Amino acid sequence: QVQLVESGGGLVQAGDSLRLSCAASGLTFTAYNMGWFRQVPGKEREFVAALSWSGGSIDVADSVKGRFTISRDGTENTVYLQMNSLKPEDTAVYYCAATHGSWWVRRTLEYDYWGQGTQVTVSS
Repeated sequence: QVQLVESGGGLVQAGDSLRLSCAASGLTFTAYNMGWFRQVPGKEREFVAALSWSGGSIDVADSVKGRFTISRDGTENTVYLQMNSLKPEDTAVYYCAATHGSWWVRRTLEYDYWGQGTQVTVSS
């Protein structure tokens, strides 16, 4: 079955960096566009970044533009989220997701598979 497993979360201070990883298995990785979302308790899951199957097209939310970078390694079936200059408001559970649909979609319902999430906490 399809599995997306996130890792790399943790507790950091404001201004620090983290790199999240999402290892995919059970699917043809190059056939899926990948995305990262985040969610805090009591709020809807929000879009962070998305990447086309080829890696050639990228979409990033305004709230993280210039600080977060999404990338993928087809040989490792892994998608990454490099997070720099972290802020307390970046604190959330981060989820990776895969979609067989268009790469530019930002709505959660457009994604077919989800990971279990990894907690990122940024202290001030």
